[in-house]
Amino acid sequence: MRQRILRTMIAVLLAMAILLGVPLGVVTWSWISRNAHEDLSGRLKSMSEFVLAEEAAGRLAGPESLDLDEFRLLLPPNGSLALTGPAGDQELGPEPMGAQLTDSVTLGQGYTLTLSVPRSEVRSSQLLALLVLGLVIGGSVAGGGLVALITARRLTEPLTQVAGRAAAMARGDLRSAWPYYGIDELDRVTTALSEANAEIARRLERESQIIGNVSHQLRSRLTAIQLRLDELTLHSDPEVVAEAQEGVAQVERLAAELDELVSASRAEGGARAAVDVVEVVQTLAEDFRGPFEAAGRRIRVELPDRPRPVYGRPGRLREALSALLDNALSHGGGSVTVRVDDLVSADIVRVTVSDTGGGVPDHLAPDIFRRGFSGGASTGVGLSLARALVEADGGRLDLVSRRPAVFAVVIPVRSGGDDGSDPPLVRRDPVPHR
Repeated sequence: MRQRILRTMIAVLLAMAILLGVPLGVVTWSWISRNAHEDLSGRLKSMSEFVLAEEAAGRLAGPESLDLDEFRLLLPPNGSLALTGPAGDQELGPEPMGAQLTDSVTLGQGYTLTLSVPRSEVRSSQLLALLVLGLVIGGSVAGGGLVALITARRLTEPLTQVAGRAAAMARGDLRSAWPYYGIDELDRVTTALSEANAEIARRLERESQIIGNVSHQLRSRLTAIQLRLDELTLHSDPEVVAEAQEGVAQVERLAAELDELVSASRAEGGARAAVDVVEVVQTLAEDFRGPFEAAGRRIRVELPDRPRPVYGRPGRLREALSALLDNALSHGGGSVTVRVDDLVSADIVRVTVSDTGGGVPDHLAPDIFRRGFSGGASTGVGLSLARALVEADGGRLDLVSRRPAVFAVVIPVRSGGDDGSDPPLVRRDPVPHR
């Protein structure tokens, strides 16, 4: 913005310099030429008055007896004077060379007095005047440019600082004070952002309290379930013991994922890690294989090539894919396929979850990611939460096919360097899901 303001002000200064400088140059050029003619006319007028006064006093018989030496003091530098008439010509001064600026006066009886100066001298004066005018205009433009630079800096520095503070708020800095500059329009923007900052801080605090309460309740229930399952591991039937041990493993995994999600929700930052998509997908497929077989359905995993690690947090991707598989189990039909593709050209990994059921009705498709919306008896939180988790790591979750239902999760691949810098986010048109 500073460069734009500076360029605009300098362009205005240059336009004013051209619009004023060109007419002033023309006027100055003409004025010096006119002054030179007036100077010659004035000198010739003095000479003619002298001749008339001498003739009236009887000291001069006529123009033919005039001695031009009497006018030497009236002769301009490098100028020449010539008297032409019937009795002959007289000349005073150097012989004219090159172009001349001349003026004449008639003395009567056919005599003419002509005064001339080299045009080059007049031209030198004109060029000198134009040079001085150009220096004045150039100095004015330079001074105006300096003022424009200072003004642009004073205008943009507050905006830059406010933008930096807004960027800090976007990064999670909700504690720093907002600057005010005494500029009404800018202070109104700062006030609005400050109020938004305070509202975000209040909402985050409320969400943190809710997350703490929910996690506490869930941990209590999980602990109770684990204690019951531990008792079943002491059963005399080996099959009951095996199922109990499997249940304990699932409870422990769920508790670990709960801890990870709570930790991620409370963290203000932190480096992300490489996530093995294949391991996540295969683990989830094994977890859901039992429920799918109990429903008389099948789940399979397709891995055309070994994909590269993606960039994010394992818990988020695992929960998002778990929500998709649970959605396919509850609302889909037929076999479910989880396919992992490494799209090298786009530097992303795509995971698709599809089934062979009736698909998503057209009237439900626009709202399935909206929080609280459900096409069945569910709470309407699963798909909304899944999209939020994927987007939190810079990915994308979309319904790419309605019939059959195909959901696609796109995740950015881990950056090639070890500097820990975030990869570019995968953009999509915003869809309200909260």
